[in-house]
Amino acid sequence: MDSKLIFLDIDGTLLPPGEMEPPESALKAIHKAQAKGHKVFLCTGRNRHMAEPLFQYGFDGYICSAGGYVVCGDELLFDCPMEKSQAEGLRAALEQCGADYTLEVRDISYGNPSRVLERVIRQQNQQGAMNSEAERWSKFWTDGTMVRPLKEYHGEPIYKICYTAESAAQIAPVRALYEDQFIFCEQQMLRFSAEMVNGELINRKFNKGTGIQRICRHLGVSPQDAIGFGDSENDLEMTDVVGISVCMANGSDALKRRCTRICGAVTEDGLAREFEALGLV
Repeated sequence: MDSKLIFLDIDGTLLPPGEMEPPESALKAIHKAQAKGHKVFLCTGRNRHMAEPLFQYGFDGYICSAGGYVVCGDELLFDCPMEKSQAEGLRAALEQCGADYTLEVRDISYGNPSRVLERVIRQQNQQGAMNSEAERWSKFWTDGTMVRPLKEYHGEPIYKICYTAESAAQIAPVRALYEDQFIFCEQQMLRFSAEMVNGELINRKFNKGTGIQRICRHLGVSPQDAIGFGDSENDLEMTDVVGISVCMANGSDALKRRCTRICGAVTEDGLAREFEALGLV
């Protein structure tokens, strides 16, 4: 098989939600693929700081902040934070509509524990279980190395803003003001709360797909020789540029409809099995 560029989403693809260590089967498959001449990259919505604990596993580069920060080897290819006026306007609009939000800069995230999420997690704990999305956010908010209080933010460039709202309707005024500049990538937050949404504001200047294209151009490789693995709505643009797109069995229905293949869930050695099926190892 000719050498391929392989792009892996992190949460729900390389890692089970809320975890920070990849399955051993996935790591073995990644290293076997690299030994055969393929290159493997992280392709994530996380900022660089949140992705950094995974760098120890020897990836060939990374796309962070959903395409806003792109590195191949040791070379920075793209660095595109929000304009200051955009960040200030978005914060004001989110505060006015009463949504909770976090600010993702390159090296940390800032926010206050979501009032909405705290209430729901409390309810789910009383019921004896949390679903995977609530579990992931619960771990995020209790890890002081990942997020600092919003009051500690002092104007660093912002790459992405995430928000939690009671419903999509609560965010409608913000969408009306900024949908021409940002993609509102939303997903249902919790199974038993049908209206609650968790969203990412992704600058329309980039996405995971453009990040992949930048690395392909840098290496002189056709995007048709790239393979993308993902599980959620912010992976949709990835499917538009790669030759083979793979959705995890635990992924969203929208992504499954767009991908060329579906593989096993992250908790079922899905990556390792698919690497083998594709002849990458």
